[in-house]
Amino acid sequence: MRKLRYNVATSLDGFIAAEDGGYDWIVEDPTIDFGALFEQFDAFVMGRKTYETLQAQGEQNPLQGRRLVVATRTLAATSEPDTLFVGEGIETAVADLKREPGKDIWLFGGGELARCLFDAGLVDTVELAVMPVLLGAGRPALPAGGRVPLALESTLPRDSGIVQLSYAVRRESAGGSLSGEA
Repeated sequence: MRKLRYNVATSLDGFIAAEDGGYDWIVEDPTIDFGALFEQFDAFVMGRKTYETLQAQGEQNPLQGRRLVVATRTLAATSEPDTLFVGEGIETAVADLKREPGKDIWLFGGGELARCLFDAGLVDTVELAVMPVLLGAGRPALPAGGRVPLALESTLPRDSGIVQLSYAVRRESAGGSLSGEA
């Protein structure tokens, strides 16, 4: 089955956007191969705010022409062939998507949607690019909710000050023990 990977840039104090939604604090690192990263995925799940931020980029939108699932209570259906707006039942839509053949699925943001999908047991990995900045306030990477045990898979410190962390979500087995695999 495909993996749902929560892959986000975050400040050291756990925010994925400033209070105004801005992300000018994200450090650019030319050594990160975003083309190779994007090739690991063929579907992207996001909330309305993330979708609108990407749409505002026009031709610079890195997800243009890719399959998108957007959780929204306010946007109407779109005529874009590879975009699905889901008002109710995002958990079911994502579970169905995970069962389809294909590459992994990028949970692109935001934090409220991520919390919903964590609570539904659908997220398989957490991949953070921790920026060398403390924002002090903003939109959290994960709002308050249930505990999610993780197993560290890898760390990669970069000269830019970014530290990349990858964790598998640990699942409880039938006997009640936690597995380290997603």
